[in-house]
Amino acid sequence: MKEKPRVIFLDAVGTLFGVKGSVGEIYSQIAQEFGVEVSADTLNKTFIQSFKAAPPPVFPDAEEQDIPQREFDWWLDIGRKSFEQAGVFQKFSDFSTFFSELYIHFGTANPWFIYPDVLPALVSWRRMGIELGILSNFDSRIYSVLQSLELREFFQSITICTQAGAAKPDSKIFAIALEKHHCSSDAAWHIGDSLTEDYHGARGAGLRGIWINRQIVDK
Repeated sequence: MKEKPRVIFLDAVGTLFGVKGSVGEIYSQIAQEFGVEVSADTLNKTFIQSFKAAPPPVFPDAEEQDIPQREFDWWLDIGRKSFEQAGVFQKFSDFSTFFSELYIHFGTANPWFIYPDVLPALVSWRRMGIELGILSNFDSRIYSVLQSLELREFFQSITICTQAGAAKPDSKIFAIALEKHHCSSDAAWHIGDSLTEDYHGARGAGLRGIWINRQIVDK
């Protein structure tokens, strides 16, 4: 084991916390409240397809006050395509109202659960005097989610792609996060669940990359 890092950056979704059940289940449940019946399995498939096909949510030309709307529009497009591919989009009388409710829901604690190893690790690192930061391709809802999950107090910095104008694995977002701690890349670690975005992204930016495979850990 190398000397302890000055800073540990952590990814958010899939690393600190995960979705209860699945995205498809939550989409399906809230759609049902709007009178639209569609299976969770179908929505899981169409959501993953739409999400993977979308460009990264980076808005380098946006004014700071316009970013929340740009984030919403980015997700709205993914949501629309998910339900179109599921063949039920036309059944909504007001898709925008439905999606607004869905979007707000994911900004609360309700759809999320904290992985059991997270709090002990955060407490231990804090006791060791290691600075902690969030480094995520999530959007501005990360602030309300961390607050509602009672995780916000552990982190000295939050760096997200929508505000940084760059998304992991781009080394630019790692540089922005490091600057917030006045830390060199060789004194920092980044932990995340994506081999490409987190592990290889961190290594490419000069940090120590640590990959956590939740699919194995959870079994």
